[in-house]
Amino acid sequence: MKVWTKMEQIIDSISEVFGRISWLLVFYCMVFGLTDVILRYVFNRPSLWISETIQYAMVLLACLSGAYALNKDAFVKLDLFYARFSLRTKAIFDIGTSIIAFLYLYILITKGIDAAQMAIFLKTATPSAMPIPLYHLKAFIPFAVFCFLLVVIKKLVNDILLIIGYEKR
Repeated sequence: MKVWTKMEQIIDSISEVFGRISWLLVFYCMVFGLTDVILRYVFNRPSLWISETIQYAMVLLACLSGAYALNKDAFVKLDLFYARFSLRTKAIFDIGTSIIAFLYLYILITKGIDAAQMAIFLKTATPSAMPIPLYHLKAFIPFAVFCFLLVVIKKLVNDILLIIGYEKR
């Protein structure tokens, strides 16, 4: 159990770092989004790079914030029936959800690695006046999905421990 507790702490730490980076990305998008609007509509001087870097940041935000949100139980759930279940019944349903999540994340990781390898090979960049490399971003996606997978595994193990009576949620 000590090993599992240590693994949980590592997964929680990774998730927390992702959450903090996500906060910075949200702040970046807000500040530069407002700056772009002011440059475009007040000074009639649109930026060549701001909107593209905001899109880049939004993709990173989507990659990073998922693991953090799942770890904090911040995803929206349909609680119509789920809220009335006992902890044990919730754990059983969560295990079923974990199986579906494993399939989905497996596809994201394998296809993400393929897309990243192709992007690195082709050195892809945005098709604009100011080309920004995309292969870094595409290479980061499978890594972020793997970290999301770690959180799913953590939740699954905790659900199994709850069902067999070792631990409470």
